[in-house]
Amino acid sequence: MTIELLNQESPYLKEAIAYFWNQWGSESNYDFYRDCIENSLATEISLPKFYVLLDQDNIVGSYALLTNDIISRQDLMPWFACLLIDDDYRKQGLAQKLLNHGLDQARQKGYDYLYLSTDLIGFYEKKGWDYYAKAFGLSGDEFNVYSKSTH
Repeated sequence: MTIELLNQESPYLKEAIAYFWNQWGSESNYDFYRDCIENSLATEISLPKFYVLLDQDNIVGSYALLTNDIISRQDLMPWFACLLIDDDYRKQGLAQKLLNHGLDQARQKGYDYLYLSTDLIGFYEKKGWDYYAKAFGLSGDEFNVYSKSTH
């Protein structure tokens, strides 16, 4: 298994855009995901960045480092988002591998903390993340915000 940063030379770019959109998108927002990912490819920008987990040439997981997670806590960054491991690959420690990779990437970019928002209860606590605050989405949904030191 390898973790690949999506960049302009990535042979998985079109497949990765579809992967992210299929997991979190809707019929009407493919262009949102395509535009966001395509504009993250420049090497001179620090964020956003999108990563895929590969089993040989198959995308089996993903995550992103973002400047915001489209929630009320715009004062916090960077955000760990879009964590997904395909069903057939779960319970193998791969989510932890992606979380650790994200923490390492955030540290290398100069950030002391990484944040994430979720409505899951218990998952991230088991992975060593600390509850930080409540936040709200555009629709008024409430989310828990977690943080973890990158050091």
